[in-house]
Amino acid sequence: LGIELSIARYFTQGTLACMLIGYVVGITMIPKFLSQSTALKLCAILGVILTIATVITSGYVSVACVALLGLANSLMWPAMWPLAIGGLGKFTKIGSALMVMAIAGGAVLPLVYGKISESIGTQQAYWIMLPCYLFILYFAVKGHTIGKANA
Repeated sequence: LGIELSIARYFTQGTLACMLIGYVVGITMIPKFLSQSTALKLCAILGVILTIATVITSGYVSVACVALLGLANSLMWPAMWPLAIGGLGKFTKIGSALMVMAIAGGAVLPLVYGKISESIGTQQAYWIMLPCYLFILYFAVKGHTIGKANA
């Protein structure tokens, strides 16, 4: 990107600041003004938009989009978890175990990203995130309701 190290070293702080803002918004807005599913939908949509923007822009704009992904990611697990296990009844323990396995599965993506970035570059490798955010959006819209009536 051609950005000086003296400036680039602050980029992770931007991501953390965005996450912190997201946490504060979540604490103050959910569930009083915003439902968990709506928050998850908004975060997933923001994740899709920022992922695409990360890839198609350049320089500081692209870096800012990566930092703003911290905002999109901040409410993912706090919104997903209750939606996933809510209404499971006697299957709550199994649902929780599957969620923990999903966390471990998410640990695979950085490895996939690394391999892809070696082939096509770090910026283009962000495309790997798009199907993930799209699946989270599906879960927020419809997926969290499937099979709950039988639990």
